[in-house]
Amino acid sequence: MHRKPHLPHKVCAQCARPFAWRRKWARCWEEVHHCSERCRRESRHQERAS
Repeated sequence: MHRKPHLPHKVCAQCARPFAWRRKWARCWEEVHHCSERCRRESRHQERAS
């Protein structure tokens, strides 16, 4: 039985790609806005450049 299709999904704030819930985000899923560390870093870089 596959469980992946039933996981919650979000859209990344930086790259606009969908990403699924991960176990490491179990406690902070509401605070997660980026699909990867790279997208998180790029969004911070853009904030500083503006």
